[in-house]
Amino acid sequence: MKLLKSILLPLMPLMPLMALMALMALMALMALMALVCAPALAANGIAFRDVHETTTGTTMPAMVFYPAMASANAGPSDLGPYRVAATPGLPIAEGRHPLVLISHGHGGSALGHHDLATTLADAGFIVASIEHAGDSHRDQSGFGTERVLLGRAWQVSALLDLLLADPQLGPHIDADRVGVAGFSAGGYTSLLLLGATPDFSRRAAYCAAQPADAEVCVEVPAVIERLPVSRATVDPRIRAGFVMAPFAIFFDAATLKKIDAPVFLYGAMADRVLLPGYNVLPVRDALPRLHTFRGIVGAGHYVFLAPCNPGMAEALPVLCVDPPGIDRQALHAQINADAVDFFRETLAPR
Repeated sequence: MKLLKSILLPLMPLMPLMALMALMALMALMALMALVCAPALAANGIAFRDVHETTTGTTMPAMVFYPAMASANAGPSDLGPYRVAATPGLPIAEGRHPLVLISHGHGGSALGHHDLATTLADAGFIVASIEHAGDSHRDQSGFGTERVLLGRAWQVSALLDLLLADPQLGPHIDADRVGVAGFSAGGYTSLLLLGATPDFSRRAAYCAAQPADAEVCVEVPAVIERLPVSRATVDPRIRAGFVMAPFAIFFDAATLKKIDAPVFLYGAMADRVLLPGYNVLPVRDALPRLHTFRGIVGAGHYVFLAPCNPGMAEALPVLCVDPPGIDRQALHAQINADAVDFFRETLAPR
C-alpha cells in the first residue's frame, strides 16, 4: 500500500477528474481491506468463576487464564493494581490443554502471580488462580484455624472439580495433566495436595526456638481452632508441584518423604518471613522426587510476587521493594521460564 501511494501520488495532479476520483476510491478500498485483513494477535483469555468448598462451607472467587484463539481484540487488561496480559471474553483455543492450579500466600490474591499465569497460558496451559476464603487480602478471618490450614487444599480441589465440570472450560482441560504452583502458604498448600500431612503440634518447638516470629508464634491463637469434621488433603489428580518459599514448619521429614510427585522448589535465601532453615531447606532435603532446587541468594520472601508498578512500590514497599542487587523483573523471567519447562516435562501426555 505504501509503495502504491509513493508511485501514484506524484501523478495525481496530471490525471483527469474522473480518473482521479476512481483512483482515490480504489485507494480507500485498499486501505479498508488492509485494516480488515490485519493479522489477529495471539492472545490469552481470562474468565472469572466462584468456587464453593463444602467441608468448610466457604465460597471464593477464582480467575482462569487460558490460551485463546487469535483476536484483533486481544490486549492487556487493568485488573486491580495490575496490568494483566489477558483479555476477558476471548474464545478458548481449540484442543485439550494441561492445567495448573495456583495457590497464593497468606493474605494474598488471585492476581499475585498473574505474570506466572499468563506465561503458562502463552505456553498452552490453562491456569486457575484461587483467592482463598479466610486467608486473602480481603478476608483473613480463618488465619490460624483448620478452616484455612486444611481448607486451603480442599478449596484448590474444589476449584479443580468446578473446572472439570465447567461447560465452557471443562472440554478443553486434559484431566490427566494437572499440576499445582504455590508461594508461601500456597507452597504449603501445594505440599498438602501432593501428599504431605501437617502436624500442628510442631509449632510449640518452633516457637520455643523462634518466639519473635509474629505470624506463627504471636498473632496466631495459642490453640489452633479445629473443625468438627475433617478429611485428607491430598489430591491424587495433581501430578507435579512448583513450590516457592513454602511455609513448612508443620511438616516433618517422614511426611515429606510420602510425596510421590516431582517438585520444583524455589527458595529466597535471605527470607526473614519464613526462615529457610525451618522451611524451604528441610523440604529440599526430604523430598524423594525433588526435580530442581534454586535458592536465590540475597532475595527476601516477597520476591516471588509479581513485579509492582511504581504506585504499588510506594504504597507497599515491604511487598514490592527488594534488597539491593535483586532484579525482580529478571528473576521472574527465569522463574516463569522454569515453570513452563517443568510442567511441560512433568505433565507431558502419558
